[in-house]
Amino acid sequence: MSNSLKSPRAAFSGTRPLFVTLGLFSCFVNILMLTGPLYMLQVYDRVLASRSEETLLALTILIACLYGTMGVLDYARGRIGARLGSLFQARLDTRVFDAGLSRAVMSGERGRPWSGLRDLEAVQKFLGSPVLFALFDMPWTPLFIAAIFTFHTWLGWLAVAGSALLITISILNRMLSQRPEAEATATAMVSDAFAETVRQQAEAVHGLGMGAAVRDRWRINRTRAMMANLASNDVVNQFTTMSKTLRFFLQSAMLGLGAFVVLKGEMTAGAMIAGSILMGRALAPVEQAIGGWALVSRASAGWKQLKGVLASIPGQEERTPLPNPKPVLTVNNVTALPPEQQVPTLRGVKFRLEPGQALGVIGPSASGKSTLARILTGIWPAANGAVRLDGAELSQYGEDLGRHIGYLPQDVSLFDGTVAENIARMALRPDPKAVVEAAKKAGAHEMILALPQGYDTQIMVGGARLSGGQRQRLALARALYGEPVMLVLDEPNSNLDGAGAEALASAIRSFREEGKLVVIMAHRPAAISECDMLLVLGNGVVQAFGPREEILREQGRSHAGVAAIHPKTSSAGARP
Repeated sequence: MSNSLKSPRAAFSGTRPLFVTLGLFSCFVNILMLTGPLYMLQVYDRVLASRSEETLLALTILIACLYGTMGVLDYARGRIGARLGSLFQARLDTRVFDAGLSRAVMSGERGRPWSGLRDLEAVQKFLGSPVLFALFDMPWTPLFIAAIFTFHTWLGWLAVAGSALLITISILNRMLSQRPEAEATATAMVSDAFAETVRQQAEAVHGLGMGAAVRDRWRINRTRAMMANLASNDVVNQFTTMSKTLRFFLQSAMLGLGAFVVLKGEMTAGAMIAGSILMGRALAPVEQAIGGWALVSRASAGWKQLKGVLASIPGQEERTPLPNPKPVLTVNNVTALPPEQQVPTLRGVKFRLEPGQALGVIGPSASGKSTLARILTGIWPAANGAVRLDGAELSQYGEDLGRHIGYLPQDVSLFDGTVAENIARMALRPDPKAVVEAAKKAGAHEMILALPQGYDTQIMVGGARLSGGQRQRLALARALYGEPVMLVLDEPNSNLDGAGAEALASAIRSFREEGKLVVIMAHRPAAISECDMLLVLGNGVVQAFGPREEILREQGRSHAGVAAIHPKTSSAGARP
């Protein structure tokens, strides 16, 4: 359910009984709020007049029981609200997390702040906060005011005027604080995102002497965020102070007006005290809503953001599991558009690979090699045409596609975890045998054993403590993990030394001997030494496709993408 929800509202499916219970408890809590005014009314008008200690004791025991009941009900509705918030977050957590990944891939927003999970937490905090109960209590405000009218008309109209003023303050608070709060949230996200980027690129910052420059930029962003937050707080605090001051004044005004009415002999002293207490109770939810308006506003903005994101990024639908595919790849007239671009970087690409074949994709920079790698791994969908693995379009495999394809991206990224966990693609319970087998196939086993704790060595985010060659060999082992039927390697030897390049060639050779597919995007001749097929790209169009030696002879030095690859050099070590 959590992976297919189309709106935040759908996360509340089946929770109506909880909301009904919450409303019912709020009803009884507000009825029991009359305990205090009624007690004061009885004490002033009956107990003091009759001087009956027994009546006072009985009333005190009664209100103690009533207040205890009210406390239990208030505590219960607090627990219900907290669990509603937790249930809402639990149902949407995975959906929002997946939407963030999809948005980063499909919208080119990897470098932009992502607030999806923060939006979800904002709604969850609101559902578990007292502000939610204030919204349930507000409908009782007219009833409390009506009760004040029973004491005296003047007191009732004073309560109406006070409520109208507080509601006006609440509306002004919403109108005037909405923009500052949005600016404060946006600037804080920008500041945090920049700080995190600098932290991840700490070595480059220190190595290039960028410390002072990035610090100045961070301070500018931080100052903007701080000033925006101060502006937002000033607006909210202004209205919070106004509402609190007004409520205190109204309670005193209620006492003063009540005393005047009592002096005129039109009302008892007990009604005067009870009216003042009821006035405070009637205005309390409005004041509480104003005081928690920042939380309400953030939750409202988060709800709108979640609604837009879930509507624009469809969830993963349940798919019929397909059997493990045979290593047969068909690319049929594929056209590809990178995210947020209108000009295709691949046009009409068409080829077919049979079991045991290895395809080298060459061409100048920006010819579409990395785009093709993303298309073949299902990262980007084809704008036109189809990519089929064993006859099925890649989308038909769903999340299982990653198990069948091993991908080594041009920019290698490792995750915060052990070497074994990274090779096992961050599985919670990695298969030790499969991890070691993948490392051996990638020629990384001995290298890993040389690390301080071997396979249990902890890797920082991005693999900052490893060399470029070590990261690339671990990424190759990760691509080989789990017995994939196809490897897609984008510039796999860009950071490898001689031993690493030989290990890569051996891994590709072994993979082919198992009857599986390999696709390599390459600039260096050594990268295609194990390829028997060659595809030449130029401006996103296939310039040539066929057996490697034949393509190299035909193209020779006439094509920019092949000029750097001398036939004799590239054929060294090639399989016949």
